[in-house]
Amino acid sequence: MFKGSIPAVITPFDENKSIDFDNLNKHIDFLIDEESHGLVSCGTTGESPTLDHDEHKKITEVIIKRSNKKVPVMAGCGSNSTKESIELVKHAQSAGADASLLVSPYYNKPSQEGLFQHFSEIANSVPSFPIYLYNIPGRSAVNINQKTMVMLSKINNIVGVKDATSDLSLPLETKLNCGEEFIQLSGEDATFLSFLISGGEGCISVSANVVPKLCSRIYTNWKEGKIKKAMEINELIYPINKVLFIESSPSPVKYALTLMNKCKNNLRLPLVSISEENKIIIKDVMKSLELIN
Repeated sequence: MFKGSIPAVITPFDENKSIDFDNLNKHIDFLIDEESHGLVSCGTTGESPTLDHDEHKKITEVIIKRSNKKVPVMAGCGSNSTKESIELVKHAQSAGADASLLVSPYYNKPSQEGLFQHFSEIANSVPSFPIYLYNIPGRSAVNINQKTMVMLSKINNIVGVKDATSDLSLPLETKLNCGEEFIQLSGEDATFLSFLISGGEGCISVSANVVPKLCSRIYTNWKEGKIKKAMEINELIYPINKVLFIESSPSPVKYALTLMNKCKNNLRLPLVSISEENKIIIKDVMKSLELIN
């Protein structure tokens, strides 16, 4: 179900740092109109660590309702508390999400056995609901190793992984060990096309908030065998992929979308706006891509 370009949706805030649902709805419309293949709610890009439980649930509900089944919705439900993740996953299922995304537990640094028990207990709590793992050792400080990934892939409703390791040999290894049915999605915008070539099926993307149609067309051209065209688009958007990670995400993408009048440049602490120097860099790249005047 989840293939292609899948934006990890930002969470717009107003001047009081409350959720700006009006701009959220408009942004969802923009992403769908620009040919995105799916949406992810309440991920890192959606500033999930600063959302309380009620806000988290409400955002997921709004994205599901607004998308109106035009594209599938994957609900971010990860936590370093197994109990908390189970609560969020059960809510996502009842709200009508098509799957959930579970990041590796952060800060408490579980062992591989701890990771296995964490994910398997969550999966067993919603046995008919598809679950995607999210392996991002750069943020969570733990890596889901291949042995653990294989064990988890044998659980019926753990159907895939968002791989943000930047290791382009890993999708080949995972495909060999977990089988072709186990869906692999890149978590690194700059490796989207390379990841497809190595056996992936798509990308859960930050950049697709800004250039959704171009990200989508990397995938569609790849699937249609138009490799040269996919490579041309990939090269075209490389500068935006690079600058959107010039500081901790999602601060750069929030600023870029502010320039496009998609949201206000408001973040919740401890996140702050990017430096004036980096604002200039992002603005120059966006002008070069004719995203702004």
